[in-house]
Amino acid sequence: MELIEEAKKQFPRLWSVRLSLLAGFLSSLEAGADMYLTGKPAMAAIAAALVAFAAAFSRIVAQPALKDLIDADKGAAE
Repeated sequence: MELIEEAKKQFPRLWSVRLSLLAGFLSSLEAGADMYLTGKPAMAAIAAALVAFAAAFSRIVAQPALKDLIDADKGAAE
């Protein structure tokens, strides 16, 4: 598995990653608060947190097949 080129330099511009991480954190906070208050885990909040973290992670993983497809579309448009 390979990350996108210069992921650390691009992170400040990747708002989708930052917002996904925020959504995951807030969902985790909700699940933790619900567990603390009721003693039962909030499965929907836990699932939302996992999906948000997966979305953030998938955004920074390089997808060579997608890059090739985009390059081919650019070449066809020229």
